[in-house]
Amino acid sequence: MQLDQVRAIVTGGASGLGRAVAEHLIAQGGRVALFDLDEAKGAATQAELGDAARFFKADVSNEAEVTAQVEAAAGFLGGLNVAVNCAGILGSGRVLGKDGPMPLARFAGTVMVNLVGSFNIAKAAANRMQQNAPGEDGERGVIVNTASVAAYEGQIGQAAYAASKGGVVGMTLPLAREFARIGVRVMTIAPGVFHTPMIEGVPQEVYDSLCAQVPYPSRLGQPAEFAETVAYILRTRYLNGSVIRLDGAIRMQPK
Repeated sequence: MQLDQVRAIVTGGASGLGRAVAEHLIAQGGRVALFDLDEAKGAATQAELGDAARFFKADVSNEAEVTAQVEAAAGFLGGLNVAVNCAGILGSGRVLGKDGPMPLARFAGTVMVNLVGSFNIAKAAANRMQQNAPGEDGERGVIVNTASVAAYEGQIGQAAYAASKGGVVGMTLPLAREFARIGVRVMTIAPGVFHTPMIEGVPQEVYDSLCAQVPYPSRLGQPAEFAETVAYILRTRYLNGSVIRLDGAIRMQPK
């Protein structure tokens, strides 16, 4: 897929990895619908990115809302051939914490946003993409999910987060196999520790410790590097049904 032909939904598009993806795609001539819950950030991001972007308030865990907003976004974009799932929450906390066992609502809420949200977007986007005219190799669209290295090396306090991201990894191949008949590819990126708004504000010694855990290069990932990986996936049709670790070779310790 040529990047100037991209008509994309990017969830979590108002900040962090999602915003970096939106910026990169627009810079290459694409158009982007920004799905996010933060109206202030969404409006500001739309204004900064210009006419090729539009903000749509969307709770990815709400099936009906996702279905409606995907259709609205396709109308703005003039079609839909890319969906990038970047919306997510940390949902951190020990299962047996100081105040007692983790409430089920916290665990379920993390899974609803990170896993069910990714499923809702993938389902609605693929349903819309199957209407596209086939391009080269019969391609009609691409879905890129965001997992995490926590899917493989979840730390203490990450049971909910790791479970949700492990689910994203697990559904990648089945979705790719099913959507092959409609010419829609499905890929997942599992980032390591990236410099996003969730990291800003941590003490310098904690930041330095995180950098030191990355074998090479010993720093946090930059959102632009994530965006470039998304673009590589979009351009390379033979990438399908797999997970790319983007992590500087980090392997997370228990805590």
